[in-house]
Amino acid sequence: MGEKPLKVLFLCTQNSCRSQMAEGWARHLKKGVLEPYSAGTAPAAVHPLAVRVMAEAGVDISGQRAKHVDELREIEFDLAVTLCDSALESCPVPPRAKKVIHQGFPDPAKAKGSEEEVLAAFRRVRDMIRDFVAGLGADLDIGRQATEE
Repeated sequence: MGEKPLKVLFLCTQNSCRSQMAEGWARHLKKGVLEPYSAGTAPAAVHPLAVRVMAEAGVDISGQRAKHVDELREIEFDLAVTLCDSALESCPVPPRAKKVIHQGFPDPAKAKGSEEEVLAAFRRVRDMIRDFVAGLGADLDIGRQATEE
């Protein structure tokens, strides 16, 4: 094989939940296929509930940190994925990327209710992002196929 992993950037505004989960899932599910990064335009700390629900699924994102998209401006990405769900959110403009796609997910940090209801929202988004990342690869029409194995 010998092909280099595809460099993928996951973007959302704060780089605290969705893009962090996507980066974690890509490292976990697509090792050797994707080289994942995440960033935002107004980075905050990685949300503790994002860390918690990912750990429940066996993925450790506790070492990841929120980054401003400008920190990655020197990297040429094969793919940038914007994850903001609503038109009310300003999804970052991707830096240099060969292909850009949008796959919106609700922001679990905006969930309201009891702790269990908020955790349920984080788990729902975690699982939606897992399913999306698991499907990345074969459908990336950027000059070559990426497959698991």
